[in-house]
This record gives sequence, C-alpha cells and structure tokens, in this order.
Amino acid sequence: MNRSFAAFLSAQTLSAFGDAISLVAVPLLILRGGGTVGQVGAVTGLSALATLLTGIFAGHVADRFDRKLLLRLCDVARCGLYAAIPLTGGPLWLVLTVVPLAAVFSMLFQVTYVTVVPGLVPVDRITEANGRLYSAYAVAALAGPAVAGFLSGLTSPAAAIAVDAGTFALSAALLSFVRMRPVPPVPDSGGLAAGVRFIRHHPVLLPLTVLLTVVLAVTSALDDVVIYHLTHDLRQPDGVVGTVMTAAVVGSLVASMVVAWLRRRAGFGPLWIGAYTLAGLCVAAVGFSRQVAVVAVLAAVVLLCSGVAGIASMSLRQEVTPAHLLGRVTAAFWTLQLTLAPLGAAGLTAAAGQWGVPATLAAGGAAVTLTALSALFTPMRRTVPPPPPPT
Repeated sequence: MNRSFAAFLSAQTLSAFGDAISLVAVPLLILRGGGTVGQVGAVTGLSALATLLTGIFAGHVADRFDRKLLLRLCDVARCGLYAAIPLTGGPLWLVLTVVPLAAVFSMLFQVTYVTVVPGLVPVDRITEANGRLYSAYAVAALAGPAVAGFLSGLTSPAAAIAVDAGTFALSAALLSFVRMRPVPPVPDSGGLAAGVRFIRHHPVLLPLTVLLTVVLAVTSALDDVVIYHLTHDLRQPDGVVGTVMTAAVVGSLVASMVVAWLRRRAGFGPLWIGAYTLAGLCVAAVGFSRQVAVVAVLAAVVLLCSGVAGIASMSLRQEVTPAHLLGRVTAAFWTLQLTLAPLGAAGLTAAAGQWGVPATLAAGGAAVTLTALSALFTPMRRTVPPPPPPT
C-alpha cells in the first residue's frame, strides 16, 4: 500500500480508538458522577437519533464536498466537542449536548471514509485495503475500552475523554498527508429513496432490514447495561470494566476469521438465524452472571455472533445490489435499521434501572432470539438467496 493509504489507515485507527474510549468513558462519567443508568440510556438514545437523522443526508454531503476536507472537519469538530467535557467538569446537560453532536460528525466521517478508499488504492486492491481497515478498527476497539477503564480508575473518566479528544486532533493532522485521486461525484438520481425502493422490493433485504431494526432496538444500549451491571450489581472498579469490554471485542476479531468458512458451509440464512439465536441466549445469560469472567465470555460470544451475522449481511447486500445502487442501498439499509434504536436504548436502560439487569436482559435476549427465529418464516431461511428484482 502507498503512503497516502498508510496515513489514511493511521488516521482511521486513531478515530476508531477515540470512539472506543468514549464508548466506556462516557457511561462511567455519568455513573461515577451520581447519574443513573436511565441518564446513560438518554445519552445513547440521543446519539442514536442523531446518527439516524444524519444518515439521511450524509451520503449527499460526502458526494458533493471535498472529502478529505470533510474528514478533517469531522475530526476537528469531535476534538472540540469532547474537549469541552473535561474543560468544564462534564455536567450532565453538556454531555447530553456534546455526545449526540459528536455522533453527527461520526456518522458523516464513516460515510465519507467509505467513499475515499477507491481514490487511494487501485481497484484490484480495494478488498485488501478494506481488510486492513477492519483489522485496524478491531485493534482500536480492543485497546480503547482498556485505556478508558485504566485512565478512569487512575484519574477520572473526564481524563479518558480528554485523551479521546486528542486522538481526533492527531487524526485530523495525519489526514493532511493523504493524497487521493479525484473521485467524480455521484449524480443525483433518486437519493436515499432509490435505496429504500430497492430494499422494499427485494425478497431477502426487506425482511432482513425489518428484523435487524428490531434487533438493534433491543441491543443498541447493551454496552451501557453491561457496564451498569459490572459497576452497580457486581461492584467492579473502572479498570475491570475496561478489561471486560476489551475482552468482549475479541469476539469481533474471531468473527472476521470464521465468517467466510461458516457461510460457505451453512449459507446466509441459516448462518444469520443461528448467530442471532445464540446471541439472544447469551444476552439473557449476562444478566444472571455474577462472575466477571463469565460476563466477559458471554459478551465476547454476543459480539462474535453479531459480527458473523453483520459481515454476512453486508456481503449479501454487495452480492445482490447493482453497483450503481450500492451506495444508496447501503445508506438506506443503515438508516432504516436505526429508526427504533433511540427508543430501544432509552427503554432498555430505563428498564434496567427500574426492574434490574437480570429481568431486563432476560426479556431483551428473548426478543433477539425470537426475532432471529421468525426469519424461518421468510425467504431468508433459504441457503441461496433469490435473485434481485429488476431495476
């Protein structure tokens, strides 16, 4: 890979590292400051809502503005937003404002980076480039929670968020070394609505989108509830929380290594159904676990299952979608799935505070398992998906 891609990869790794730090540091900041799990859920829900709304226009913005400049602006904005938390002491009203705003720029960043890769590497090396990016993200996701937990325990969650802000500043600086081939803008021929229409008429993508919408609504605040379970029910310090969340991410790494082998043998439908059925059972088991090691293992299995299902569904979408529609279908697929996530995040965390983690995760895990099994009554049960409809 060339130097521009190396700089881009480094910048992406730092951005992902910052996101992974905030994933743990923000809930710890609220809980250690006397806040409730419901308030943590409010932050997560507002962030999910911001991400959902941003997905409506993110593709349009990425296609019509200088992409390198847009990436740097997103990093600078997130740096400034997160830096405001340690500088002011992190009052709840500020966290409720800053984190959802940061989610807007994170979504813009994620959509834009997808459009940048073809301008950095030859066409025949795009798959290799994406593989390296995924590996970098996995490493960042492994290190981020551990660093957040360590810094929170050593000093405070606000200090971890300060480091988070610094990662975005470094990422913006590294992006200045990126040189990319100009990519012609995509003509406006239907926008997000064209992607929605394709999904609506596809026999597999339509039920897949509906079922994933339910699954994401139930699991969007799962990290928050697990952190609450560790800190409130099991009385664990911040360092242990970070270690558990780091160990759980190992499941994502394993998923990337086994998904191709599993899909060749099981086919998409049985693999997706089986993965989320097992994930739901593990979600339910987390709430009844009193041993930290057991929580870590179960969380890793959940991420393994969701990673296998997610990578398989992404591959399916690429296989059945015409190339000229793939960007709009991907944007529509992401946006539609997030429609219930804000309500789900608020509901799950509020339930954990009101009725406890065991009852909440038992109900949530049952919902995930039943949703996965309901796919048996749709065309998703087929090993080989039907051909896409004419466009």
